[in-house]
Amino acid sequence: MILNPQNFHKLAKNERLCRSLTGMNWEEITSLESDFSWNLIEYNALEKREKEQKLGRKLQNEGGRPPFLQTDLEKLIFVLIYIKVYPTFDVLSFIIGFDKSNCHSWVIKLMNVLEQTLGRNLSLPERKINSAEEFLRLFPEVKEIFIDGTERAVQRPKNQKKQNKLYSKKKKTHTRKNVVVSGKGRTKDKREILMLTQTKSGRRHDKKLADKEQLFENLPKEIEKYTDSGFQGAQKQTENVIMPKKKPPKSKNNSNPQLTQEEKEMNKLIASMRVASEHAIGGMKRFNCLAQKYRNKLTNVDDQFILLSAGLWNFHLAKA
Repeated sequence: MILNPQNFHKLAKNERLCRSLTGMNWEEITSLESDFSWNLIEYNALEKREKEQKLGRKLQNEGGRPPFLQTDLEKLIFVLIYIKVYPTFDVLSFIIGFDKSNCHSWVIKLMNVLEQTLGRNLSLPERKINSAEEFLRLFPEVKEIFIDGTERAVQRPKNQKKQNKLYSKKKKTHTRKNVVVSGKGRTKDKREILMLTQTKSGRRHDKKLADKEQLFENLPKEIEKYTDSGFQGAQKQTENVIMPKKKPPKSKNNSNPQLTQEEKEMNKLIASMRVASEHAIGGMKRFNCLAQKYRNKLTNVDDQFILLSAGLWNFHLAKA
């Protein structure tokens, strides 16, 4: 079993190994442990209370057999290994040393505890902003933001309607999609993820996904908004939208349209600014639960994966 004090000592001494297994260094893990422990106590108490109501009787505090994961540090590292490495439950069962059904139960429980912990640490991104005033209250010092879409592959469904719904012509495969807003928020790092829309099917266009969440209408007009050319039309919804200029379409009078040298230089400048959004998305995708093809069957686990990955990335930036 890899979760033992001897291997913890190796992780503490070898930062490269620790990052490879968990996506975080040892100092970040230990700083997260205390908050994780408190939220785990609260989660267990709530779980016990719900079980007592269902059974109609009191449960003993120390009833049942001892858990496979004894300490809170073991539990934290266990769920981080799953999010970072994203093994199948058969592989995880072989590595950790107990049955795959127990692995599944622990993963679902501990991901909920980790989400609660990151939420209380203010590391999770906002899911929706309802007004410009709310955005300024949450992020008063933000002067510029970067908006981009991100997709990740999923297993091809057998059902034809689900195939059509998930098929992304851009990626030529079946995907799930989010729109990511990054900028200098609580961490003062422009790679911080400020907002993350709900996960939707890959067939939807980035602009339509942003429109469904009323993203541009609820952003302050004075903030500069850097986007790619996939968000055409956002200029009509708000001010200070900056995006690269596309080549004009071919016509009878102009069979080979080209951008002017000034327009090319401006596009390069915009690209150099927008690279921050690519770095933010790349920070999330350090975790293989996003980089690999999504396999889980439970509802909304894919949305929880990207939310936790964004929260862990923001937590890393806060500790850097």
